[in-house]
Order: sequence, then C-alpha cells, then structure tokens
Amino acid sequence: MTATPDNGAAPLLQQLSERIDAKRDELISLTQDLIRIPTLNPPGEFYTDCCRYLGERLQQRGFEVAYYRAEGSPGDSDRYPRENVVARKSGGSGPCVHFNSHIDVVAVGANWTRDPFSAELAGDLIYGRGACDMKGGLAASVIAVEAYLELFPNHAGAIEISGTADEESGGYGGVAWLAEQGIMAAPRIDHVIIPEPLNKDRVCLGHRGVWWAEIETRGRIAHGSMPFDGDSAIRHMGAVMEKLEKELYPVLARKRTSMPVVPDGAKESTLNINSIHGGESEEFDGLPTALVADSCRMIIDRRFLIEEQLDAVKAEVGEILDTLSRERAGFAYSLRDLFEVIPTMTSEQAPVVTEVSRAIEQVLNKAPDMVVSPGTYDQKHIDRIGKLSNCIAYGPGILTLAHQPDEYVSVTDMLDSAKVMALALHNLLNPGQGA
Repeated sequence: MTATPDNGAAPLLQQLSERIDAKRDELISLTQDLIRIPTLNPPGEFYTDCCRYLGERLQQRGFEVAYYRAEGSPGDSDRYPRENVVARKSGGSGPCVHFNSHIDVVAVGANWTRDPFSAELAGDLIYGRGACDMKGGLAASVIAVEAYLELFPNHAGAIEISGTADEESGGYGGVAWLAEQGIMAAPRIDHVIIPEPLNKDRVCLGHRGVWWAEIETRGRIAHGSMPFDGDSAIRHMGAVMEKLEKELYPVLARKRTSMPVVPDGAKESTLNINSIHGGESEEFDGLPTALVADSCRMIIDRRFLIEEQLDAVKAEVGEILDTLSRERAGFAYSLRDLFEVIPTMTSEQAPVVTEVSRAIEQVLNKAPDMVVSPGTYDQKHIDRIGKLSNCIAYGPGILTLAHQPDEYVSVTDMLDSAKVMALALHNLLNPGQGA
C-alpha cells in the first residue's frame, strides 16, 4: 500500500514541485560536485571516485548500493578500472523503475572561456565539461528520486539509480557489461529512463544505427625523391575519398527516414571521416624522412536509418573498394569492422513513454515532442542485450551543447526535468492509479 504524502490533500504535482524547488541549492551543489570529478574518457579517470561519491550519498538515504568493475572490458585496467555503481531502494510489490546515467565525459578541447572543471554558477547556468552531457541529468534524477522518497517513504515497487562507465566510447565497460550480467536487464527491471540532454520538453525514443570501420590502403615504400620506385598508399586513399565524395555521399543524401530524428540533417544517412593516418608516425618533433607511404588508414563513422539493413550499409563501401581494386593499378586494401549498433526505437505506446509524456504535459503545460537521437547512447545495450524495450532518454540540457566548449546546464531546466521524472516515477510505480 502506497503511503499518503505528508502535506494533506494538495495535488501530487504541487507537492512534488514544492519539494523539488526547496532542493534548488542542493541540486546546484550536487551538480557542481559531480562536474568537479574529472571523469575524462579516454582514459577513464576518477570513475571510482565518482561512483563512490554517488553510492555513499544514496546509501545514506537508505539505498542498497553495489559497485561493479567490468573486468576485461575495453580500456579496463588496475589504473583505470571500469567502475559502475547501482543503488536500489525496494518498497512494496510492484515494478522497478531505473534511472541510468553515464559518469564519463569527453576530452575538454580548446576555446573554453571558463575553467571546465570549476562548475561555475553564473545566473541560472552551471558551466563545465559534462554539465550538459550528462551530470546535470544525473543530478536531476537523484534529486527527483530523493524528493519522491521524502513524500512516499513506503512506496510501491523498487527504484534504482545507476552511474555507469564508458558511454562516450560505446558503453561496453558500463551498461553493456551490466546487461550481460542480468543487472541492467529484464525481468529484473521494468522501466528505464536515461537522463541524456535531449531538452526537457522532448521524449527520445531511440537512435540511429552506427557502423565504425577502418579502411587501410597499402603501397610500397621507396625514397621520397624517387616516388616512381614505390607506390603511395596515401594516393590510393585519395582515390577512395574521391569515390566516396562522388558516388556514395550523393546516395546517402537521398535517403530519408520516418524516424523523428533531430536535428533535421540527421534524417539523412551520414558518413563522417573520423581520421586519416598515413606514412610516418606523427609522434615526433623533428623533420620527417623522405619516404613513400606504404600504408594509409582511415576511420569511417557511418550513421544509418531504421529503414536500412546493416549488410547493405557495409556493401556500399565494400563495392567502392572492390571497384577500385579492379580499376586502379596496384590498389590493395583491407576493411576492418570496429563496432556496429542496430537502430532502435521504443514504441510511443510503451508505458515509460506515455507516463513521461503525461508528466511533461502537466509540468510544462505543453505536449512533448517525440524525437530520435542522431547518435547512439546506452539504450542500445538495454534493448539488445538486456532485452528491455521499455526504455527512453529524457533529461535536461540542450543536445547541441554536448561536447562543446563552455558546455552548460540550466538550473531551471534541471528543476523542471526533476519534477517530470518524479511525477512519471510515481505513475510508473503505481500503474492504473493515475495522478
């Protein structure tokens, strides 16, 4: 039986809103503390510190806390352990609602005008690497849950909060590993909300697919003053790029999806050349030697639509390379898969979608936009490995600020998102009761 809130007959939303608004300073402090732990990935710094900070806070509030190191996962080492924390508060019978946030942040990069790890508060904004993506979302979910538990100490079901590793590099040391262990998976969990920064008035149903691959062209080394005695792998890679430019990019631009992907440009299939490395190593400060490059490697990042098949996506690139092998003298290549993710999209009729949507309408007085993310996030592992399709991304922050200099999150947006999450949490824990 769910307990009655402690302030009488006031509507549930009013009670939650007042409780969360009263925690504004606490929300700011929590967000700042999280940003000030520089959990840079790569290489995976201070993961344990961040997990322990979060776990100790939640343990003090009655959660059962467990720490999991994803031993053997990519990047895991004694120096940089892939640490994760999962906190659980069990109540009466009922479903389990899980809030999952990644703790890692990307490299700082150039052109900041503020200290990226000082978590400076300026007016309504908190600045710092990870403020938007996604320590602001993590903090909002923690405050939402803590406010809810203050009103409903004898709640139905179970509530979980996790801080997980390596989302920025694929999530294999975080959610993927936990899903493989049955921790982040059905039937243990019923509903998952991932507070990624997709804007507070949007419900993100899923994401496009991705295929990363490495193309290597091979040549023959020779003296740079006599390139005719060698065969430049870099020139061969130039031919690959010309084919991509003239033949593949126009085809991709004509492909459109019915998925509600944002921004609009991501409704097309895309291919990004992530990096090119050829010839001598760049890890020196002196002058290069006179050599013809015998190897050139290019990393491609292909984002594809739910209407496309992965085999066909790979074949488009493979056919270009095979054609060059037939048409271009001396052309030799290898194509190596790095990783791949199938597109995913939760049904708009799924309970987590309907309840978060209803909460957005009540808190913000507007119907939410249903969107799909241009890039992948940890929903892919919850869906494919954890066999749990009842999962969305919803959280504060502006998507286009992620990974940018002077990244920030709005305190007002975090408060509003926390109210949405708390209200949706109540309705998911108490299906059919309404609020």
